[in-house]
Amino acid sequence: MTEPLLIPCPHCNGLNRIPAERVGDHPKCGRCKNEVLLAKPFDLRQTDYASQIKGDLPLLLDVWAEWCGPCKAFAPVFEQAASQLLGTCRLAKLDSEANQQLATQLGIRSIPSLILFKNGKEIARQSGAFPLQQLKAWLQSHGVRA
Repeated sequence: MTEPLLIPCPHCNGLNRIPAERVGDHPKCGRCKNEVLLAKPFDLRQTDYASQIKGDLPLLLDVWAEWCGPCKAFAPVFEQAASQLLGTCRLAKLDSEANQQLATQLGIRSIPSLILFKNGKEIARQSGAFPLQQLKAWLQSHGVRA
């Protein structure tokens, strides 16, 4: 039997211990009772950041803005990736206009920007939008099963 994974809830930021073999069983948060793993990206806010980058399951953050054409074009690819990576990587979106302080703290200079976190640390960063297969290959090159 493997060690349980620590995974933050995207709804209440509660940290959940989930057995690795149960990630595909739609685990619920012990605190708020909502699903911990989502098949779609969730919205990240400044107040959630410190909690959400923690945990054993990587977090892929898409930093975007409403006025950005490439960001809008990349959104469906990111949505598709979220459903395909369920249980191996969590995906979140950060609106850089609504969360300017966090975007500045993260050193965002262009959008869309992707930042990959694992166990509270940034492990990779990429600017620009790309097709789903290229996104999955990029994640694999950084140790994420895609």
